[in-house]
Amino acid sequence: MSSWEGIRNSFIAGLVLVTPLVITLYILQVLFGFALNFIDPIVAETDLASYTANVEAVARVLTAVFILLVVSFLGFLAQRPSGQRLFGSLGRTVAVIPIFRTIYSTVRQMSTSLSSGETSYDSLVLVEFPREGFYSIGLDTSESPQAVSDVAGEPVRNIFLPSSPNPAGGRLVLVPESQVHQVDMSVRQGMGLIMTTGAGSRDGETVPPVSDMSPAEAVASLEDLQAEAQLAGSRSAGAADDDAEPGAEPETEAESGTEDGAEPDETEERK
Repeated sequence: MSSWEGIRNSFIAGLVLVTPLVITLYILQVLFGFALNFIDPIVAETDLASYTANVEAVARVLTAVFILLVVSFLGFLAQRPSGQRLFGSLGRTVAVIPIFRTIYSTVRQMSTSLSSGETSYDSLVLVEFPREGFYSIGLDTSESPQAVSDVAGEPVRNIFLPSSPNPAGGRLVLVPESQVHQVDMSVRQGMGLIMTTGAGSRDGETVPPVSDMSPAEAVASLEDLQAEAQLAGSRSAGAADDDAEPGAEPETEAESGTEDGAEPDETEERK
């Protein structure tokens, strides 16, 4: 292994190690800054820092605990009949506002789905997309509205088609149930197939998540893929040479036969 390959492998190993950490810290920083947008105004308006010996960090922690208690109390109240009537009236009031109702209803449905855990993302299916005969991996999320089923003339499923290699993006397609093909694959296998752009498509092969791989294992996996590609290329070249050899042998035999046939003539002429 040359020095350049060693530097490259070290860089890849370091990149695999540092990238998840940097992204995690960035997300935490964004969330922390978003939380401070609610906490700092409360600290400033209540002058809470004066009660904590002017230690602003303690005032922020107390404010965050207070906000959590308020949210927990609202959740407790929402589980009671009186709270359900109160928040139900609030929801109906919000539904009257044109733009606000669209955002509110969408976020409400997402939060309800996440909190209840009622999701069909454990179902991986195949649909013919973008045209007949071409299959795409999809996640069966839920049943489509009745209005869609009435148009299709049969029950319709909401299928999310993740993009490759970044499954966070994708598109939503509404597919009749008769055109949704069940497949004996787990969601983890399907997502691994998408994230590796098909490199993990061999049967019985489980694609581990990046978080389960150490930097050394990630580099070794990359080298193994490169070695397999080189081996497959050499085998293809060898097969092409083997196919060319049988055609060359008869020509050699013909030439040798001509030479052998020419020798007796020369001998007769000398005699």
